[in-house]
Amino acid sequence: MAHHKSALKRIRQTENRRVSNKYYAKTMRNALKKMRSITEKTEMETMLPKVESMLDKLAKKGVIHKNKASNLKGKLAHQLAKM
Repeated sequence: MAHHKSALKRIRQTENRRVSNKYYAKTMRNALKKMRSITEKTEMETMLPKVESMLDKLAKKGVIHKNKASNLKGKLAHQLAKM
């Protein structure tokens, strides 16, 4: 168990960040799952910028790695191009 005030604060901060990151990561996964299940091109074209923006924000915050965000965006764009 931590004995210093700073260590106790760090534990609280880490827990709050973990919960927050978990929420955002799950939201991202749900959005990606929804995107992959879309069959209409027009619907995907309207949703793609929103999901790409979400991925960029999560990469900026450090929830996911920037290369992972880039890979996911590329795969979605490729899926759209195949339609």
